[in-house]
Amino acid sequence: MPDITLKNQPFDLAFHPSEPVLYSSLLTGEVKAWRYDDTTGETERAWTVRPTKKTARALGVEGDGKSLWVGGKSGILCGDSHVREGSSTRFWDSRKPGDAIRTYTQHYDYISGFSYFEDKRQLVTTSGDGHLSAIDIRSSKAEPLTVSEDQEDELLSIAPIKGGSKVVVGTGLGILTVWNRKLGWGDCVDRIPGHPASVDAIVALTDDCIATGSEDGLVRVMQIQPNKFLGVIATHDEYPIERLALDRNRKWLGSVSHDQCIKLTDVEDLFVDSDDEDAAMDDNDDSDDDDEMGAGAEAADDAEEDEDDEDAEEAADEDDSDVEMNDEEEEEEEAPKTKLSRRGQGIHHAKHAKAEPEDTGFFDDL
Repeated sequence: MPDITLKNQPFDLAFHPSEPVLYSSLLTGEVKAWRYDDTTGETERAWTVRPTKKTARALGVEGDGKSLWVGGKSGILCGDSHVREGSSTRFWDSRKPGDAIRTYTQHYDYISGFSYFEDKRQLVTTSGDGHLSAIDIRSSKAEPLTVSEDQEDELLSIAPIKGGSKVVVGTGLGILTVWNRKLGWGDCVDRIPGHPASVDAIVALTDDCIATGSEDGLVRVMQIQPNKFLGVIATHDEYPIERLALDRNRKWLGSVSHDQCIKLTDVEDLFVDSDDEDAAMDDNDDSDDDDEMGAGAEAADDAEEDEDDEDAEEAADEDDSDVEMNDEEEEEEEAPKTKLSRRGQGIHHAKHAKAEPEDTGFFDDL
């Protein structure tokens, strides 16, 4: 898996929406771009600009890919419709350069993340003050649509899942909270413990699976509702993960940390439907069995005829037992369908087998 080594710490990264181009903003105020190979992930440097002498903290690419926006520590905004600055959320009209057209001050601590929902024209923000808020961008009033209850923890990251009907939020204590849009933004509907440190970055890989970047330097994959830890797919050693981003083909997952490295992880074939994999394994087993049984099939049939009478009574008893067992099994819920593919499992075991304790619980190895 290809890595991009830098001389300074990256703070954010973004992929072009229609071309194989990756951008990153750095501690030095620089913004760098690379072109990458869609298949191998190999990169070549494209260009570098320095819009600010202070840290370039945030990046955003417009939907058509024609403009790249940068938010800096100095308060500079080189293009987005919103930017994080202290504890306020500000809107600019790119057609009218100058001051912000609206400023929202419902949060009293830093703004940590945004998620925009086109269907309702809502911008959802997370904050270090423990609150989530929703803004109707069509409203001319600088007031939020709603502010959640205090979650009693820093809210650090956010990502939509389930086709945008729900969102997952990462917290400072390592708890993932799930929010249901239909029930409003007053409070979360589920809390998922397990991460040993803060969850600083989240990105949705599928409708029900996410990648999380934690303070402990690990990129984990999790299934949400039903909740299941699927594995570790990348590591930045012990350096905290700053950002995660998925490219336009949903193949390359980019991650940045304090180790002055941009890591690209191939997630294209990470998942497999368990029914499909089990069926393929059964087919292989059946094929092997047929080969082994070919020569002795007739002898086996003769032996079975001799034992039919002796086994008849036992078979009847077993049938009664099977009926009782089947009744019990029908009452059990089906197991989750999603799991790591064999390649995904290989990534997990090859990189992190030594770090995982033996006889762990459900989330003990997080």
